[in-house]
Amino acid sequence: MKKIFAEKSKEMTFLGMAVLMSTTSVLFNSCNSKNEVNDPIHSQEHPTAEIVPKIDDESVETDKRVIYLTFDDGPNQGTENLLKILDKRNVCATAFLVGKHAYGSKKQKDDLELLKQNPLVELANHSFTHAHNKYSDFYKNTDAVVHDFDIAKDSLKLTDKIARTPGRNVWRLNNINVTDIKSTTAAADGLKKAGYKVIGWDLEWRPSQKMTLKGSHEAMLKKVDSIFFNDLEKTSRHLVFLTHDQYLRDTDSINELDLFIEKLQKSNRFVFRKISQYPKINEVLN
Repeated sequence: MKKIFAEKSKEMTFLGMAVLMSTTSVLFNSCNSKNEVNDPIHSQEHPTAEIVPKIDDESVETDKRVIYLTFDDGPNQGTENLLKILDKRNVCATAFLVGKHAYGSKKQKDDLELLKQNPLVELANHSFTHAHNKYSDFYKNTDAVVHDFDIAKDSLKLTDKIARTPGRNVWRLNNINVTDIKSTTAAADGLKKAGYKVIGWDLEWRPSQKMTLKGSHEAMLKKVDSIFFNDLEKTSRHLVFLTHDQYLRDTDSINELDLFIEKLQKSNRFVFRKISQYPKINEVLN
């Protein structure tokens, strides 16, 4: 059954309403602060972020929606640019890391330290090998998949077992079970059995052929609008957004992501959270 909320209108889209209706913003924590800065991104320093308390869904005002910014495949080309955007906007995010990337070069090692030191960022598991980019073969062996994630967890010293499968949009929580490609089912079930909380995504900003962000921030804002308006998010009022560090290497891509976040903030209709605050993610897996 479709949910109904008062903000929906046949005359205006959700984000369009935000511009007209919102005059004040309730900031739940430093992840949602707005820095009114339009200068080019250049600072590597980040503000001091408050410790974000555990928040349940009822604490989100009925006219607010929650965005979880997530970035895969780091540390990678573009990681430092990502951090500059997060620092500029003072917004939190989750980095799903590939274990072998942390040791691929001195730059990647340095970027891993920047990620670890930034209080706006939490780290999660995106496997050790990234399936060697041979996804069909990788998911045929459930034990090997679990072992690969275990190696990443240990090598990266991750404290939680939040994970995302490479090349697959898979969910395994107590209340969400989604597999995009059937042949991945056994491996996904194996990860859940091993205690991993597997998170997919609701919206992906895909790359162009040149491995830059494809399209404009305006187009992505319309997609956010559409997902909430048509109730397409996995959990009502919560949207998991995905893109990749390596798409943030050129000036246009950097600016487009920055503008995307800025416009979401200025609408005063959204709050930002780390993926560890996703509803029911901390329930003990059955």
